[in-house]
Amino acid sequence: MRAIQVKEYVKGPEDLTVTTLPDPTPSPDTYLIAIHATATNFFDLLQIRGKYQHQPQLPWISGAEFSGVILSTPASKTLPKFKKGDRVFGSSQGGYATQVCAREESLMPVPPGWGFLEAAGLMVTAPTSYAALVNRANIQRGDYVLVHAAAGGVGLAAVQIAKAFGATVIATAGSRRKLQVVRGFGADHAIDYNKEGWAEEVKKLTPKGKGVDIVFDPVGMVNTSLKCTAWGGRIVIIGSTSGNIEKVAMNRVLLKNISLVGLHWGTYPKEEPKTVEEVWEGLFRLMKEENFKGTVYTDREFRGLEQVGEALGMLGRRETWGKVVVSVPQGTGSKL
Repeated sequence: MRAIQVKEYVKGPEDLTVTTLPDPTPSPDTYLIAIHATATNFFDLLQIRGKYQHQPQLPWISGAEFSGVILSTPASKTLPKFKKGDRVFGSSQGGYATQVCAREESLMPVPPGWGFLEAAGLMVTAPTSYAALVNRANIQRGDYVLVHAAAGGVGLAAVQIAKAFGATVIATAGSRRKLQVVRGFGADHAIDYNKEGWAEEVKKLTPKGKGVDIVFDPVGMVNTSLKCTAWGGRIVIIGSTSGNIEKVAMNRVLLKNISLVGLHWGTYPKEEPKTVEEVWEGLFRLMKEENFKGTVYTDREFRGLEQVGEALGMLGRRETWGKVVVSVPQGTGSKL
């Protein structure tokens, strides 16, 4: 197979190279998948530099999110969930390759009518946003929801989920193009968070200027968001992509009766596996109802593992929106 193998930590994605390696041999409890599309993530950028909290032992194959076709089923399972030839998406270390091994619980069926490109970016972002809004923030019809970094992968997922639950969505983004994108995905209002006084602008968009009921924060904007959060509001913290670990003014949290809740989706399979099933049931229902669509970055195409480095570079420089996905041709007969 062909893959991006990390033998030593690199300075940046431009240093990644594609090499030829032996095909992976699945263990008795894993599937072998032919990858047709692979998705990029911010944690990939940290991992290739040796700066992520979960570092595989060198050498290892980079990437963790993909879609493709089942080549073989686990030898230990008499009734596997998937059969040879099934189209799946999932997450497993080694996504920047033409083949990967993955456990059954890390795979999902590609939704009807979806292509490999759209499905490749679902496994991380979609359930994160759903669990944050539905399970942690208890979103209700009529809520006003502020989605930060709304043009990102989790942001565009959150915009769609909030709209599907009957909320009014106020989205923030950092460029004219990204504001255009979030409106295209259903945001009722779009605000540039680089503008001074954006929090006051948010308040003016809510009934009687009371502020928003829910803040969805993958960036690290809690302190500023407190200014435009309603009494009794909920702020869901799912990340700190700004790199700034905030010190929050807890007196303001107390005085406005605000709930601060965290969401680390990666721990749910271990801590609450039943919730994982419920979240995916909810997501597939939204897809069936056509209330949730893929969030693939479409301003340019990335094709072939050789373009993974360029795709990651653009992601790291925040030059993209949505999920940046790279198609992975599987020989001359591959169709995306």
